[in-house]
Amino acid sequence: MLVERRYNRANALEYARRWAFERNPLFYNYTGQGGDCTNFVSQCLLAGSCQMNFTPVFGWFYLDSETRTASWTGVEFFYNFIVGNSGVGPFGVEVGTDSLEIGDAVQLANADGDYYHTLFISGVSPTDGILVAAHSDDAFDRPLSSYNFASARFIHILGVRFEIEFRSDACFDALINGEAIIT
Repeated sequence: MLVERRYNRANALEYARRWAFERNPLFYNYTGQGGDCTNFVSQCLLAGSCQMNFTPVFGWFYLDSETRTASWTGVEFFYNFIVGNSGVGPFGVEVGTDSLEIGDAVQLANADGDYYHTLFISGVSPTDGILVAAHSDDAFDRPLSSYNFASARFIHILGVRFEIEFRSDACFDALINGEAIIT
């Protein structure tokens, strides 16, 4: 059984602030090997969700540089997982800029429509607009408008799903002992 919980945007932002200009030693640095941008955004989302999806191939997880899914580090795979996820882990939807919040993500595309960069939304400024945090070209609170791109898509994180194990014995024990209707 899956339950939905709130995505902790404050934790995700705190993580982005802490690691935007450094590398967390728990994660491999993919700079120079296709970039570290989506890896960094995945780390931020993990900090705000504390839940990975260990589905082989199509899940979203990282154990080490060799044991991970493409969605952890790949721009298109990340998008496909987050907006298509109906299982455990963070899930979201593509939105316009008016629905963005701190902790969401943005992906940039070139003139051919190929998405190549994932950024973490770190704030909104009345003068600079959307602010982002990123790896590969390290940044925190950098104006999105300072990037050179043809188009962008914005991913709003709706929440996090967790698997809870249904235990009929726990339900029965709580019920018969007058403790709870459902545990």
